[in-house]
Amino acid sequence: MQQNKYDDPDFFAQYASMSRSVGGLQNAGEWHALQALLPDFHDKRVLDLGCGFGWHCRYAREQGASFVVGVDLSEKMLNRAKEINSDPRIEYRRLTIEEIDFAEGEFDIVISSLAFHYVERFDWVAQKIANCLVRGGAFVMSVEHPIFSARPAQDWYYGSNGERLHWPVDNYRQEGKRHSQWLTGDVIKYHRTVESYVNTLIDAGFQLSRLSEPQPSPALLAENPGWQDECRRPMFLLIATIRS
Repeated sequence: MQQNKYDDPDFFAQYASMSRSVGGLQNAGEWHALQALLPDFHDKRVLDLGCGFGWHCRYAREQGASFVVGVDLSEKMLNRAKEINSDPRIEYRRLTIEEIDFAEGEFDIVISSLAFHYVERFDWVAQKIANCLVRGGAFVMSVEHPIFSARPAQDWYYGSNGERLHWPVDNYRQEGKRHSQWLTGDVIKYHRTVESYVNTLIDAGFQLSRLSEPQPSPALLAENPGWQDECRRPMFLLIATIRS
């Protein structure tokens, strides 16, 4: 069972105040790259795993998806999604990602944004996604980059004057649970190597079509100079695949 940190009132309040939570997709540093990997949504049946506030569900409908199912464990996240990204053809369901059990070929597209680093058994989930996707269907996902997730501290190495000297990487090959300190406290995540993500998808019956390690767009960097450090190491890993 996933840790349900997002239903903690203090944690949720801090998450809800983040730029990407308030402004939606345009305020997400990786959105320009993720958007480029997404397929044509017109008349497609879409599943969003770890849908959060429902921004990607809304985008899919705006691009012509016939209907969208958004899955998330957090009741608070789903309630906010229903408030700000409601649509009669979007159905929000409260489930863990591990609990999904959809019919064979029920969806044409599956998307997931920054959710699988909370999932312990990615191999199980990849098999379930392959089952519920039609052959030729698209699966596009993003996670925290393994360079970012390898150390639980998930922070820079600082100089004597507080300057960011470099991003340390250690225990990269040691996959498994990490207790990271983010927002209000201990958040359980699961670290995997790039190799592990890609090969797990291949083993589940997916063909890799594109891999991306994005940095913030020039427009976002111009608006937020503080994002410049995000160009020094990848924070996100994006993978686009096709169901064989």
